[in-house]
Amino acid sequence: MDASRRDRDEEGRARNARPRDGLGRPLPYGTPGVERQPEGVVRSPGETVREAQRLLDAGMPFHAHEVFEDAWKSGPDVERELWRGLAQIAVGLTHAARGNAAGGARLLRRGATAVEGYGASGPHGIGVDGLIGWARELADRVDPAGPKDGEDGAGDTSGATGGAPDVDAATEAPKLRRADQDGA
Repeated sequence: MDASRRDRDEEGRARNARPRDGLGRPLPYGTPGVERQPEGVVRSPGETVREAQRLLDAGMPFHAHEVFEDAWKSGPDVERELWRGLAQIAVGLTHAARGNAAGGARLLRRGATAVEGYGASGPHGIGVDGLIGWARELADRVDPAGPKDGEDGAGDTSGATGGAPDVDAATEAPKLRRADQDGA
């Protein structure tokens, strides 16, 4: 491929400019897509949670993962694992909604494990324990076989699995704040 023909961003870095659907899948050029999340946005934790919840409720967990990724990269070191785990949970929902049951379940479980240490403190009003339960329940539902004892499933790159249940990202969207989980 001729490097001069590659899609590039304003700084000249290679960046795929293809439109994307609500689950972040690339669409053919010229097809209307969903507007992408801007990258590198520094938000307060409250703004991060509100924006991610809005995107999750809209059935756009891939975009919510990008919001969490910004917080993970710009936030304090002590919270990095929280935001990284939340990003993994969001992208796990993305994969499950795309039909990749094994990959979705693996990321949901990894994300749940990553945020476990934050459960008692409930940082920024996030209902960590409720999210952990939600993520593990969805992972078990979409991939009941799960990883073998002592494995995290990282070696399984099979993608979509036959017979995986349909997952609607908007319907399955978790509630990030404790108060929202109490009513669910």
